[in-house]
Amino acid sequence: MASHHRSAAMDRAELFRTVRQATLNHARLLYHRFAARLPHILAVTLLVAVAPLVPPSSSLAGAPRALRDWARANAGLAAAACAGLAAAAYAYAASRPRPVYLVDLSGYKPGPAHEATRAQSIRHFAVAGRFTDESIAFQTRMLERAGVGEATHFPASLLTVPVDMSLRAAREESEAVVFGAVDDLLAKTGVRAQDIGVVIVNSSLFSPTPSFTALVVNRYGLRHDVVTHNLSGMGCSAGIIAIDLAKHLLQVHPDTYALVVSTENITLNAYLGNHRPMLVTNTLFRMGGAAVLLSNRRADRRRAKYQLVHTVRTHRGASGRSYGCVTQEEDDGGNVGVSLSKELMSVAGEALRTNITTLGPLVLPLSEQLRFLGAVLLRRVLRADVKPYVPDFKLALEHFCIHAGGRGVLDELERSLGLSAWHMEPSRMTLHRFGNTSSSSLWYELAYCEAKGRIRKGDRVWQIAFGSGFKCNSAVWKALRTVDDAGETNPWAAEVDRLPVHVPKVAPIAFDDDHQAPSKEDDGHHAA
Repeated sequence: MASHHRSAAMDRAELFRTVRQATLNHARLLYHRFAARLPHILAVTLLVAVAPLVPPSSSLAGAPRALRDWARANAGLAAAACAGLAAAAYAYAASRPRPVYLVDLSGYKPGPAHEATRAQSIRHFAVAGRFTDESIAFQTRMLERAGVGEATHFPASLLTVPVDMSLRAAREESEAVVFGAVDDLLAKTGVRAQDIGVVIVNSSLFSPTPSFTALVVNRYGLRHDVVTHNLSGMGCSAGIIAIDLAKHLLQVHPDTYALVVSTENITLNAYLGNHRPMLVTNTLFRMGGAAVLLSNRRADRRRAKYQLVHTVRTHRGASGRSYGCVTQEEDDGGNVGVSLSKELMSVAGEALRTNITTLGPLVLPLSEQLRFLGAVLLRRVLRADVKPYVPDFKLALEHFCIHAGGRGVLDELERSLGLSAWHMEPSRMTLHRFGNTSSSSLWYELAYCEAKGRIRKGDRVWQIAFGSGFKCNSAVWKALRTVDDAGETNPWAAEVDRLPVHVPKVAPIAFDDDHQAPSKEDDGHHAA
C-alpha cells in the first residue's frame, strides 16, 4: 500500500512538472508575441485615447487641420503623448533581440593518409595496444555493428607502431583540424580576422595551456579586445552550447562576428586497456572538426545561409544515474578512457523528452501540443493504458541533424520521433563516412544536406546533440536562401554523388588473410 501511494505521489509530481513546464513555455511564447506587437498596440491605444479629444470635422480633408489645432490647444497633452510613444518605441527597439545569422560553415576533411579501413583499424589495435584476444574480438563485434564505414580518419599519431600519445602529437592533431577548418571558413566568407569580435572553441577531453582560443587569436592575429571562451569537459553536445553562448554574446556586442570552432582530440583519448565499457569509444570516435561564422550585422542577412531561431538546453546532471552514464576514468591498470554505461540509451531518452517538452511549444502547431498534453493527462490522471505521445516534429521542421553518436542512438531517435530514412540520411552517412567526430558531427550533417541540394529558402533545420553530464541540446535554424553547396570545399564534394549507401545492421569485417579477427600475437606488418 505504501509503495502504491509513493508511486501515485511520484506520478502526480511528474504530471505537475510536465504541465508547469508546458504552461511556462506557452507564457514565454505569448510574451514574445506580445513584445513583437507592442508598437502597434501602443499606437492604437494612443489613437483611441486621443480621438475623443479631437473636435469632429465635417470632412476627412479637414482632419489634419483639426488635429493640428487640437495639438496647439492641448500642447502639454500632445507633447506627453508623443514622448510616451517615442519612449515606448525606443524601449521596444532596445529590448528586441539582435538576429543571429550563420554566414557559412566549414567541416575539416583529413587527407587520404589518415584514412583506415575497419580491418586495418582492428589489426592496428591488436599490434599497437595491450589488448587481450577477448578485447580484440569484442571491438571487432562492436565495429561490425557501429555503422562506421571503410574510410574514416585517424590522427597520424595513432597509425604508428607504437602509438604516439604524447602532448606534442595531440597538439599537432588539434592544430591541423582547427587551422584547416578556420582557414577554409575565412577564405569562403572573405571576412577579415580583425573583424571577429567573439571566439568560442569547444574540445571536451583535451584542454591545453595556452587555450585553444589563445591559439586561434595568436594564429590569425585577432584584435586585443576579442572576447574568447574555451569550453571543455562538456561532451558531444558542446557544439550547441557554444552556439547558444555565441547567441547571447552577440546580443551585447553589436555589429560583429563570432567564430565558433568545435573539435575533439583523438590522440590522447584512445583507450589501451581491457575494460569493456571503455572499449566502445575506440570503435566510434574519429578525427574531425568544424568552424562556423556567426554574425549580428543586419547587412549580412543578404548573404547568410541561416538565421538562428531557437536554442534549448537540457541538463539532467541532478540525477546520479544521468551524471554517471558517461565518465572519463582510469581502469584497474591505470589506463584512461571514457566509460559508457548500459543505461546510456535510457538516460538519453529521458533527456530528449525533457528537451522536446520545452522546444515543442516554440515550433509545433497547436494541434500537436494539445495531443501531447492530452496523452499526459490520460496516462497520469485517468490512469489510461495509452502510449506516451511523441509530437510529430515533421509538421514544423524539414531537416533533422542528429548527433552521429552511434547506430543505436540513431535507431532509437528514428523510432521515437517517427522519422523516415530520408530524414535520417545525413546522420547515418556522417557516421558511415566520418565516424563519431563528437560535437562537430552536426556540421558534417548540415554540410551533407547542402551538398545534396536539400536546403530550400524557408526550410527549418533541427540540430539535436547529446553529451556527458547528461545533456540534450537543440538548435533550430531557418534557411534564408536556397543552399546548393557541393563546391570543392564542402567535405562531401568528392563523394556526394555516390551517397547514400546501404548500411546493414551488421557488416562483417573481411580480413585479407583468413577472414578472422587478428590476435595480439599478430606481427607488425598487419598494422594500418
